[in-house]
Amino acid sequence: MRCPFCGHDDSQVKDSRPTEDGAAIRRRRQCEGCAARFTTFERIQLRELTVVKSEGRREPFDRDKLLRSVSVAARKRPIDPVRLEKLVSGIQRRLETSGDSEVSAERIGGMVMDGLKGLDSVAYIRFASVYRDFSEARDFEAFAGTVKEAAPE
Repeated sequence: MRCPFCGHDDSQVKDSRPTEDGAAIRRRRQCEGCAARFTTFERIQLRELTVVKSEGRREPFDRDKLLRSVSVAARKRPIDPVRLEKLVSGIQRRLETSGDSEVSAERIGGMVMDGLKGLDSVAYIRFASVYRDFSEARDFEAFAGTVKEAAPE
């Protein structure tokens, strides 16, 4: 592993442990060149996934991009970041085990919508506004009305 400080090619693993959600391994490393310490994370990847966009463009699945978009929707909401990590890890695992190497962006968006609906209605509406491309205030109003109807009282 290349040192992020001095660029030396070798480092020694000082400590390894699973992350809280168990989806990755956290490793503390020490550079053999400058003795600086840094942390790396390793994730299990079952298969290479390709996302097919609505216009037909294809790009590699990017877990960090998905986590960023979910985090933006949940910004300033009382949602534990660990729950967002678990949501994204669950979506990634379901996609990897589905048997398909190509998955539509629409399918991923639907999975995120299903997950956010159970976590927080505001984050759900925020994500829907981008995913469903709301263009006017009445789009928000109509969608929020369906959320209100579905919410238990």
